[in-house]
Amino acid sequence: MRIGFLSFVAVLGLCAGSSCLRAEEPASPGNRAEAIKIIADMRRIVTPDGVERHEKVRIGGIDQWVSIRGNNKRNPVLLVLHGGPGWVSMPVSWYYQRGWEEYFTVVQWDQRGAGSTYADNDPAAVAPTMTPERMVGDAEEMVAWLRKEFGKEKIFVLGHSWGSYLGLEVARRHPDWLYAYVGIGQMTNMPESERQGWQFAMTEARKAGNTEAIKELQSLAPYAQGTKPVLLKDLMVQRKWLNQFGGMVYRRTGGQAESAAMSLSPEYTDRDVALVGEASGYSVDKLLSAAVTLDLDKVRRLDCPLILFLGRHDHNVSSSLGAAWFEKVQAPSKRLVWFEDSAHEVMNEEPGKTLMSLVEYVRPLAGERPDDMGAKHASKTDSP
Repeated sequence: MRIGFLSFVAVLGLCAGSSCLRAEEPASPGNRAEAIKIIADMRRIVTPDGVERHEKVRIGGIDQWVSIRGNNKRNPVLLVLHGGPGWVSMPVSWYYQRGWEEYFTVVQWDQRGAGSTYADNDPAAVAPTMTPERMVGDAEEMVAWLRKEFGKEKIFVLGHSWGSYLGLEVARRHPDWLYAYVGIGQMTNMPESERQGWQFAMTEARKAGNTEAIKELQSLAPYAQGTKPVLLKDLMVQRKWLNQFGGMVYRRTGGQAESAAMSLSPEYTDRDVALVGEASGYSVDKLLSAAVTLDLDKVRRLDCPLILFLGRHDHNVSSSLGAAWFEKVQAPSKRLVWFEDSAHEVMNEEPGKTLMSLVEYVRPLAGERPDDMGAKHASKTDSP
């Protein structure tokens, strides 16, 4: 009995993904080295004009690690400023970033005191330099280095959470360096954000009848009042329960899944992975109390385009305050994109929409597709 051509092709297609090729299938990974080799092979840049670099750059007087990846060096450069302080995105970027690399040359950077940069330097020697102003200076140097390294007059800067403070400062001080600034989990009035986060956690604790949470949160009251920095131990209690009730990652109890995914990073050595938590604690200890006193709501004008990606359920850094700031700030063009199924970790929670939004709203601002830029000076929001 003859098999029709289309049926034959269908059978081949089924076989290609199952037992017909079982003899050629590699064994399941038995350890981290085997797992990261699989991930590295899957995301290898093979295009003739592509770039795939992982190296140290001298920034702010110390060696700092970057990953630079993209299918075509002619694409615009997109620098990612991770959050935290110390919550690195490079070791998780294997999960969400591969699609970005078709449209941008994407730069992940482990900041001073974080990730592999922490592991490669003496923490005691770096400690006196762990200040907000030095971190802004590092970001400025990194942007300047990338512009020179890739021969670009302008690049894109994307700041997430703590990185949104650094990115906004770069945009404010050097708008001529940027095609646009993109903020995710945008910091604005941080004392008010802390108060709202505490209230969210308390409300959810009462709904759940969680007496332990109610007791611990009540012990902080009144929380984040006045101008004094919040004590780190108090802030950790607020975050403990805010995370437990989904204020950091929507409908999850915190960032455990993302933390676990860091161990699969092809860029990270075993030592880097082992020190991620230590580095994060180091950066938090040096910078977080200052970060939550910042009031960026006072920034009312940018001289470069502004785009915000906000998670509707973000209580870690209040997205409602971010949206209110967006309405007041003046910029040559601006757009707010809401992520309805996200809290604070938008890139990981809705990676598909993040990619589509970068391609549709961000890349055209580099001028490659001027027909898509629309009304340059319009203020737009993509959903109510």
